[in-house]
Amino acid sequence: MIGLFFGDTQFPKLILNSIKKKKKNYFIIDLSKMNIFKKDSNSYRISIGQFGKILKLIREKKCKKVIFAGKINKPKFSQLKLDMTGIYYIPRIVKAAKKGDAAILKELIKILSLEKIKVISSIYFNPELSLPRGNYSKLKPNKYDLIDIKKGMKILQSSNSYDHVQAVIIRNNIIAKETSKGTKKLIQSIKKTKINSGVLIKFPKKKQDLRADLPTIGLDTFRDCKRAGIKGVVLKNKQNIFLEKKACINFANKNKMFIAVK
Repeated sequence: MIGLFFGDTQFPKLILNSIKKKKKNYFIIDLSKMNIFKKDSNSYRISIGQFGKILKLIREKKCKKVIFAGKINKPKFSQLKLDMTGIYYIPRIVKAAKKGDAAILKELIKILSLEKIKVISSIYFNPELSLPRGNYSKLKPNKYDLIDIKKGMKILQSSNSYDHVQAVIIRNNIIAKETSKGTKKLIQSIKKTKINSGVLIKFPKKKQDLRADLPTIGLDTFRDCKRAGIKGVVLKNKQNIFLEKKACINFANKNKMFIAVK
């Protein structure tokens, strides 16, 4: 039995499809905004503040392993429904929230660990969604692109472990960093140029828990990059979630963009 803490985006649906194909027993704790798994008979809608109820369900299902996947938005703590266990743990979660969304996830994983519940990698059932090192497009980075990539990687490696920087864009020595608004807003902040130039580098944050919070890109990312005139996208070796792989590669080739994994 596997427990699935699911938020938004396409990724949880891909995991669920794989689990069903493998005929694994599962249940879902639906944390998505719009309760997108409500039609699944194995899905439960439980507030993150009702931790006692969540733990009771996990124990009733005799579940020892869980997965976190999809975008789970920071809860409005003043509006959370709390049970007694939630009241006990919520101060830790609130404290973590001050450091960012990744810190909340880390704290939830710690709490589950205290309860003898193991969190496994979000790509455990879908390893094909994480790309290994290599070039995945016809176009490859030139020597100037490689200089930009090296610079961007250095910036990401030197960033604070609890800030929001999971991505940077380097173009003509100008640096744009991701904020709490996410990668889409970062790309939209870049002015379009006549000639494709610059590179988006998206790596895990420092000390990021790779079981539950891998950087994710898909076709929308490439469309945004094209609109901004960005030449290429760079990910980290086997530390990424790459959605709609075939469509993304076709789009990159058609628009003379590169996809590199370092």
